[in-house]
Amino acid sequence: MRVYLAGHRGMVGGAILRRLTARQEAGEDLDIVTRTHAQLDLTDQAAVRAFMADTRPDVVILAAAKVGGIYANDSFPAEFIRDNLMIGLNVIHEAHAAGVTRLLQLGSSCIYPREAPQPMAEGALLTGPLEPTNEPYAIAKIAGIKLCESYNRQYGTDYRSVMPTNLYGPGDNFHPENSHVLPALIRRFHEAAQEGRDEVTIWGTGTPRREFLHVDDMAEASLFVLDLPRGVYDANTQPMLSHINVGSGSDISILELARMVARITGYSGRIATDSTKPDGTMRKLMDVSRLSAMGWTARIPLEQGIAETYRWFLDNKTALRG
Repeated sequence: MRVYLAGHRGMVGGAILRRLTARQEAGEDLDIVTRTHAQLDLTDQAAVRAFMADTRPDVVILAAAKVGGIYANDSFPAEFIRDNLMIGLNVIHEAHAAGVTRLLQLGSSCIYPREAPQPMAEGALLTGPLEPTNEPYAIAKIAGIKLCESYNRQYGTDYRSVMPTNLYGPGDNFHPENSHVLPALIRRFHEAAQEGRDEVTIWGTGTPRREFLHVDDMAEASLFVLDLPRGVYDANTQPMLSHINVGSGSDISILELARMVARITGYSGRIATDSTKPDGTMRKLMDVSRLSAMGWTARIPLEQGIAETYRWFLDNKTALRG
């Protein structure tokens, strides 16, 4: 089976690649196809069409996306909606045009309304306004879900979508401005501990609650959903509400998270909050009962996962300077 994995150099794509490679080494008959951005620009429809026609994959896993934290999403909204819409449309449509009947696309929990009831069930999609700071990215990911469902409805394809909560782990982006909250905290508290600072200030009030999932758990869940027999997948979803939430099922306040990261990195100073900075959505907890009913639950505890991620950061920090 030839599998094209789009986005293999990203954090999630890298974790999926590790799992696919392990399957291959265990004797599974897999031909894993990858391309770097320099080799294939997924926003270029003609290039994607030629690639799909040439490689003819049996399965496509779409883990490629333009991603970032609150600062990046709020600063570059046009790029986030434009690039992610083009990536989703090009990969999904050209996969269909090349005869690919099985596809898995990865989205984000930001698809749900800002005021969605907690925990957020799949049925909350399109029931209210989105969080303004990442609305452009969310719109692109919602479009990806609806593309998959529409192709399934019209052409009988088997295109599935998984919506992860906040992800972290090896390969994360630790940039001081463009990263998500957890890697940003790891870097800031590590540097504060090394420099002996008395205080670290975090964005916002510290009261918003967030759910986190280790990227290795996400990779396992993604392949679990991809491998489900179609009858099982269809029996647990609806034709035009077919996406599946992936999360840990528990959340933590940003201030509690900061304290946990401080312990792990050895920082013992004061933690202050800056209420002039945006909090974003106050709570984002996923309802993972749909996936749990199909037989999958997360296995990596948050503190253990952060400690493992910090060790990876220490091993790779020289290459991460920026």
